[in-house]
Amino acid sequence: MTAIRKRSVRIAGHRTSVSVEDEFWESLKDIAKRDALSLDSLIARIDEGRSTNLSSAVRLHVLRDLRNRLENRAERGSDTIAAPASLPQ
Repeated sequence: MTAIRKRSVRIAGHRTSVSVEDEFWESLKDIAKRDALSLDSLIARIDEGRSTNLSSAVRLHVLRDLRNRLENRAERGSDTIAAPASLPQ
C-alpha cells in the first residue's frame, strides 16, 4: 500500500499542504509538464475550481485527465493508452 505524503505548495502567495499518494503526485507532475505549467500553477488552477478539499481535488483532477485521454484515444480508434511514466506497468 502506498503511503500518503504531505507536500507543501504555494497558492496565491500563501503556503498550504496537499496530502496525496506518490502515484497521484507523480501523475500531477506529468500533467504539469505536459501542459507547460509549474506544479504550483497547476495546483492553483485545481484550487480555483474545487468543491472539496484540495487533496481530493488533486486526485479527481488526475482521474479526469486520464479519463479524457482515454476518451480522446478511443475517438481516434485506438483501444490502448500508454500509462504515464509515473505509474507501474
